[in-house]
Amino acid sequence: MKIGFIGTGIMGTGMIKNLLAANYSVQVFNRTKSHAESVLKLGAVWQSSVAELTKNSDVVITIVGFPEDVRNLYLGDAGILANARAGQFVIDMTTSSPTLAIKIANRAKNIGVTALDAPVSGGDIGAQNGTLTIMVGGDQTGYQMITPILNVMGTKVTRFGHSGMGQHAKMANQIMVAGTMTGMVESLIYARKVGLDEADVINMTGGGAAQNWSMDNYGPRVLKGDYQPGLRLSTF
Repeated sequence: MKIGFIGTGIMGTGMIKNLLAANYSVQVFNRTKSHAESVLKLGAVWQSSVAELTKNSDVVITIVGFPEDVRNLYLGDAGILANARAGQFVIDMTTSSPTLAIKIANRAKNIGVTALDAPVSGGDIGAQNGTLTIMVGGDQTGYQMITPILNVMGTKVTRFGHSGMGQHAKMANQIMVAGTMTGMVESLIYARKVGLDEADVINMTGGGAAQNWSMDNYGPRVLKGDYQPGLRLSTF
């Protein structure tokens, strides 16, 4: 399958690199071409517009900023569905709106296109390592057909039901993520104030009931002074 990928930001870049490493043919589009340079150097092919990318792809994957970006990208006059053809697959991996996912899926179905909502969890680390958790909503048959592609980008891929259910699952996920991230920060601040070794605290929490992904993955980065964001705060 020829894959078209729209969105070469923090998440998209890592995901594209893994698709290329798995020998998929990938063409890309982003509003700013310079942001795609790292994947173009690895063999991705640039397309000059959403329309051109859509017309030349079997599967179109998107991961962009906000629900309004998703709406314009899929439903706009020059967008994906305006240029799609029967038999194609479109997969939105943006953290977006369940209602919008349903609207896109219904519009897609009317023209013979299978649309799936498939938001992800795992941050930039998961995107780089191909270890994302992927939450899918949409047609069961379509899901089964594109699962090999999703498995390249993630290690835990689950279909939760009809269109929009992937986005609902992501909302449930974000509730937990917000709690563990704030807990990590409060824990390390407390450890520092009372004179505990923060690295020992991270190691200790990883071996008991306090173990969580945020502390395991972001804690060591914080101690090194690495505050590079893995996602936008507005995602919550």
